Amino acid sequence: MRFSRTYKVVKILSLIFDLTQYNNLYKIRLFNILMKYKFLSHTADVKFKAYGKTLNESFENSALAMFNLMYNGKVKSIKKLDFSVKGKDIDNLLYNFLEELLILLDSKNFFISRAKVKIDKKNMSLKTVLHGDKSSNYQLGLGVKAVTYNEMFVKKVSDKWVCQVVLDV
Repeated sequence: MRFSRTYKVVKILSLIFDLTQYNNLYKIRLFNILMKYKFLSHTADVKFKAYGKTLNESFENSALAMFNLMYNGKVKSIKKLDFSVKGKDIDNLLYNFLEELLILLDSKNFFISRAKVKIDKKNMSLKTVLHGDKSSNYQLGLGVKAVTYNEMFVKKVSDKWVCQVVLDV
């Protein structure tokens, strides 16, 4: 499994800072600053947790995790798209958001490089602005068939938001 550059940087820095028990505080702070998402073990599919200081950021990082799974390099920001989705609850909103990104990939050949998300919790809706490029310009690896509800959650843990997603590959 390929890991993001952020994950590799955190791993290297954690080795540097893990010299003494005292430095564990710095290791935890560094992890919280740099870690956008991490991939977790799963028997058949791919599972990840995405993190953010805000709910919006955790959704943005969920999108990055899903697309980083398919291509681990730098994607150019040539095109810009926006869309809105609604959900019944926060988990359903995340599901609909990620599913819409897959639809854009399949129908419009659009591969994201970054996403800016604005969530309206009162109306359980989301507006996003996406930057990216044609997927045909990149050598895509693992394909994502669908987003699943299996083990999915969105919750606030301490001072950050966490989204967990399982993707059918």
